[in-house]
Amino acid sequence: MLGQHCPPAEGSEITVDATTDRTDDARPERPGFGRRVLGWLTEAVLILVGAVVIATLLRTFVGQMFVIPSGSMENTLQVNDRVLVAKFGGFERGDVVVFEDPGNWLAPSVQSTNPLKTALEFVGILPNSSTEHLIKRAIGLPGDHVRTTDDGKIEVNGAVLDETPYLFSENGIQVAPVTVPFDIVVPADHIFVMGDHRNASADSRCRLADVSQDPGRSAFVPVDNVVGAAVAIVAPLNRIATFSLPPTYDSVPAPSEEAPEDPELIHVEPGC
Repeated sequence: MLGQHCPPAEGSEITVDATTDRTDDARPERPGFGRRVLGWLTEAVLILVGAVVIATLLRTFVGQMFVIPSGSMENTLQVNDRVLVAKFGGFERGDVVVFEDPGNWLAPSVQSTNPLKTALEFVGILPNSSTEHLIKRAIGLPGDHVRTTDDGKIEVNGAVLDETPYLFSENGIQVAPVTVPFDIVVPADHIFVMGDHRNASADSRCRLADVSQDPGRSAFVPVDNVVGAAVAIVAPLNRIATFSLPPTYDSVPAPSEEAPEDPELIHVEPGC
């Protein structure tokens, strides 16, 4: 009957599985101290290699940090600021851009002798402290007609720039936008750059009268030399800030004509 207990028949045998009453004494062997240390080291190496690979990819395709070595961009940038430069999205007229020396803009540099520091800078873990790069503001793009006005301001494609928000000032006195007049058209695939501290920046305007090779050619930076646009100051902590395009550049129209192959030097004079 369902649910009713029936005793075993007389003479029958009851078999009990011995494994139900026996405790299994077999335990997994714990790895020795040496094997555990080796496992920790392997994991640490994998994490380090992964971090280096990620840092290298970020440096190559996303962004790179640079250390500001001089005062040519004061007060926008100070000496020893760490600046993050984006390597995607291009740049616009008015952006602060980092670029490789287009040729003899900088004095010969002494390379770092610390291989670890050089390697960490290369993969992007440390900011680039190389003196082979410069940082300036892009004033003119290919085809732009850049000139000085009679009252000493910069005009781009007929629009006069209001540079007061970023030009260097001290004790309430702001540097002049320009002191030596010029009138030029930026050649194809090049840009015209100037520092925000005009009195401390040896930039494009200072090389317009250079006739050592192609007249004025050395004053312009090849677009291919541009690393990218600065997007933020990331250190020191009291200097953290992001960059935005100065409003005055919104009123600058596109060039009316196609960019010439060679610079058009309508009027240039020696000096800055």
